[in-house]
Amino acid sequence: MQDRHSIRFLLGSESRELTDIVPTTTVLEYLRKVERMTGTKEGCAEGDCGACTVVVAENVNGKLRYKACNSCIMFVPFLHGKQLITVEHLKNRNDELHPVQQAMVDQHGSQCGFCTPGFVMSLFGMYHNECDTSRVAIDDALAGNLCRCTGYAPIVRAARQALHGHKPDQFDHREKQTLRSLSDLDAAPSVHIDSSQQSYHAPATVKELKQILKEKPASRIVAGATDVGLWVTKERRHLDCVISVSDIQELQSISVEKEMIRIGAATTIAEAMDTLSLYYPSLDELFRRYGSEQVRNQATIGGNVANGSPIGDSLPVLVALDAKLIISSAAGSRTLPAEDYFIDYGKQDLGPGEFLERIDLPLPIEGQQFRVYKLSKRFHQDISAVCGAFSLTLEAGIIQAVRISFGGMAATPKRAFHCEEALIGSPLSGDAIVRGRQALQRDFNPITDFRGSSDYRTRVAGNLLEKLFDELSGREQTIVWEADYA
Repeated sequence: MQDRHSIRFLLGSESRELTDIVPTTTVLEYLRKVERMTGTKEGCAEGDCGACTVVVAENVNGKLRYKACNSCIMFVPFLHGKQLITVEHLKNRNDELHPVQQAMVDQHGSQCGFCTPGFVMSLFGMYHNECDTSRVAIDDALAGNLCRCTGYAPIVRAARQALHGHKPDQFDHREKQTLRSLSDLDAAPSVHIDSSQQSYHAPATVKELKQILKEKPASRIVAGATDVGLWVTKERRHLDCVISVSDIQELQSISVEKEMIRIGAATTIAEAMDTLSLYYPSLDELFRRYGSEQVRNQATIGGNVANGSPIGDSLPVLVALDAKLIISSAAGSRTLPAEDYFIDYGKQDLGPGEFLERIDLPLPIEGQQFRVYKLSKRFHQDISAVCGAFSLTLEAGIIQAVRISFGGMAATPKRAFHCEEALIGSPLSGDAIVRGRQALQRDFNPITDFRGSSDYRTRVAGNLLEKLFDELSGREQTIVWEADYA
């Protein structure tokens, strides 16, 4: 397929074609400096505050799907073939406010106003995604938007007003026209841009990706860029060659076959949540706490694994569930247990020209119990101090098999082998908890940092084990003091 040498997208209802933009220019920077559209604000420049929230719409099976995204860490080429909607686009042709804007006015949801456009755009995303109006759903959807003025209560009331009795807006009425406009862009995949500073590739197939990596093995692969985006905005790193895999359909599938959940590496967290939580319900809360709605709409399962962070929330889960990683290159593919991928801090088993293609997660078996617990200073949008994942197979109340993995306790996500050995063959008893706690002290010697001391992390890991036992046995949770097991 012939490479496209420009980025084509809709800005509101107007088409744009960019040929000379630096590929790692953020959407926020483009809006403010090129388009002179200043409604979208910069607050943190790292995807935390939500002041920069925009909505991106794309054609999915003949319907528009709207996603709230952080424009401060989203690169402009990611807009290729899509529609970018900002707060400036929400008023209708009669200059009337959109229902979410009117609700913010009616409920006094704005004071200083700096964060307001971001809240409005997050509400607009909810408006088009059939979100329920429960407080939990609203909190989850707005968790990525911070406000120092209002105390949030009037914004929550605005959300309820806007979402109650949803009526089609001008975007619904123009959906067919927008779909035609997106089609008219002729935004074919396989984009290749060479600027004076960088080269950018967006292959359409895995085959193309392998060939590019064979020729340029030192390239930086991105999907959602929720991590790499910070390298650019915060660390001012220069990336010579960027390869986006976000348009490779083969890497975006999630299917259940042959006792496995097969997850394409470019599947976003938002897309994977429902399927994975269906089979492992404990993952539901973990995913709700994974970043924010904006981050989950961009971040991918493969990206969270590939960067190898010791506090990546999905990594202890994959290790505890004995997931397999499919690593590919032009030379072929290999299968690697998730626990063997992490070699040391910042070092993973991924050679030049290789990329993570797929994750295979076993379906639960009879008698298997799985729990994952995340501890952080805030419920929403916070990095873990400790994340523990536990997979146990029980028969007549006796532990027949067990895999335990922690994040935040070592330089990599790590299994608790001594603890597993101490629990095999044991009932869900207090004695087993004591033995497990003692074993955890042999498994880990965690560091002290601003998220928690070494002592705190050690105690917490034991407490999570106890929480697991109490949940599985139906007991009221108790506290075992250090003196009981030291």
